[in-house]
Amino acid sequence: MSVVMLFPGQGSQRAGMLHELPDHAVIKQTLTEAEEILQLSIDQLDSEQALQTTDHVQMSLCIAGVAVSRALAAEGIFPDLVAGHSAGAFAAAVVAGSLSFQDALHLTRLRGQLMMQAYPQGYGMGVITGMTARQVEQIRLSIHSDEHPVYIANLNATTQITVAGEWQAIDQLLTTCKSNGAHTAKRLNVSVPSHCPLLSSVSDQLATALDGMKVSRPVIPYAGNYKGRAIRTAEGIIEDLSLNIAHPVRWHEVTTLFYELGARLFLEMPPGQVLSGLASAAFPEARVEALSSSRLDNAVILAKREQHQ
Repeated sequence: MSVVMLFPGQGSQRAGMLHELPDHAVIKQTLTEAEEILQLSIDQLDSEQALQTTDHVQMSLCIAGVAVSRALAAEGIFPDLVAGHSAGAFAAAVVAGSLSFQDALHLTRLRGQLMMQAYPQGYGMGVITGMTARQVEQIRLSIHSDEHPVYIANLNATTQITVAGEWQAIDQLLTTCKSNGAHTAKRLNVSVPSHCPLLSSVSDQLATALDGMKVSRPVIPYAGNYKGRAIRTAEGIIEDLSLNIAHPVRWHEVTTLFYELGARLFLEMPPGQVLSGLASAAFPEARVEALSSSRLDNAVILAKREQHQ
């Protein structure tokens, strides 16, 4: 049976997230390495004020994911499959062996800065549960306009859909969905319109940046956001990391693919718990663990047990 490592994206951050990581020598080494690469202290990255900016959020998520996965590797736990949701894809690419930690940090900083520059205010994301993508799309088409754009952004589960765009259009869509039977419809703690055509220019600039970096064939299968399929080539990694910002995240397809490939233990890296919750709901037979609320040694025990079955 296979072990999957999941890397959460923007929206899962919280103040002090890097200070709350497990007490492990490899994690301390990784935090020091990140400080040297970025020329920023951990205090400057994960404070409540710092996490108000998208670039600090994405860098912090990358650091947390890589640090904890390295600690697990030091304890003999290696994933059979990896996937990162949105910004989490960069940490997943590092763990897959495709991207250096240094390049991943530079890319997440650039990605966040470009996203903020493209839409500094008035735009963001929302989430709707209890409705299918088709139902949300029908309502979206009646609201969307060039002046007030709104798009479907993430297909997290069959009835959990996130949307992105201008706040006025998002709020109208959320209100309409709620009155049409949605269980929940609310804004997310994301200040940019990710995973929609509004960020096509960011996608182009990321592709240019990646063109100047060494990207290797993954040694561990990596599931892409853009197509929801396993990627086993360097070209596929480049395509996914550059294009996913301007296209919907096909997360439910990603986790379903992994389950079909034999995944029975899903480990979500800190600071997230949403991805493990989605996996638990979709695959009741699988074991799911969020390391932000579980001890590192518990994850090691579970993974070793899974790998010996």
